[in-house]
Amino acid sequence: MLPEETLPGSSETGSPPISRTGAADSPARFVRAEFKGNRRQYFSNPMDFPLHLGDWVVVRVEKGEDLGRVASLLSRLPEGTPYPSLEVLRKATAKDISAFEQYRGREASARQIFKEKVAKNSLQMKLVDVEYQFDGRKLTFFFTADGRVDFRQLVKDLAAAFRTRIELRQIGARDEVRRFGGAGPCGQLLCCASFIQSFCPITTQMAKDQNLPLNPSKISGCCGRLKCCLRYEIKTYRDTLRTLPRWEARLETLNGPAIVEKLDVFNMTATLKFESGETLKVDASDLPGILAPGFRLPVGLEEVAEEDESRSRLMDDHDDGECGDFTEGSFE
Repeated sequence: MLPEETLPGSSETGSPPISRTGAADSPARFVRAEFKGNRRQYFSNPMDFPLHLGDWVVVRVEKGEDLGRVASLLSRLPEGTPYPSLEVLRKATAKDISAFEQYRGREASARQIFKEKVAKNSLQMKLVDVEYQFDGRKLTFFFTADGRVDFRQLVKDLAAAFRTRIELRQIGARDEVRRFGGAGPCGQLLCCASFIQSFCPITTQMAKDQNLPLNPSKISGCCGRLKCCLRYEIKTYRDTLRTLPRWEARLETLNGPAIVEKLDVFNMTATLKFESGETLKVDASDLPGILAPGFRLPVGLEEVAEEDESRSRLMDDHDDGECGDFTEGSFE
């Protein structure tokens, strides 16, 4: 049988709750299925199959059928999620799982053949993973490369060797790590392997706005790119920093000159230190009232221009996996 896998729960913001016992109180209208490489997708459940978390299901895909494991059972889709065009066909049988295991067993030999064909065509490609579709009608090779690769002849050679539909997907560093998973420095499962649906650009400006040191070893993840979690609180930081002064800014107050010693973004307070050594914690809303007449508050964050944000990238310049962008080729 297939080994047990750790499946993430329905942890997206706005996602409906699922049964604590792992069973739906009533047939779920929608199913979020997980496939090899932490790939996840929503499917409708028009036949109202009574499913439980961890069940194997056969689902319709764009070309054929695939087999996935139930990760979430939902009565409604998360806000902003389009209605799925594909559906659950049936709960997997022992015969289905046996057939699937057979194709999984062929992936090791497919990996070796791929490497031989790559060498034959003198291509600079690094194979990341191989995945057979459940019905055997498609074989996908995931790879990384420094630039765009002309793999048209390679696809033809692979199609002739395997006699099935071949897809080659060039992925970025983020997608490569997602396929294998792991734990982050926070001790939790990697965000990309647990709940992130698609990758969005991360910039060094986000780290700057959160007063984080621009140390690559501190702000980069396992993939070598900027941490995805830099986006989680950036809106709160930016909204608040437009009302708070810059850190270490010099202010002219009714009580004399002061230096901004500390900022508390979440409580929206600033701690001022006067020349006498005394400190004063002030709410953002009260700051204008203690400033000397005519003194303009130097806010911690001005509007960030889009061109400045795009120039502030660090280590993400060649990550083709961002926002689902990848190069793909196929051959029947």
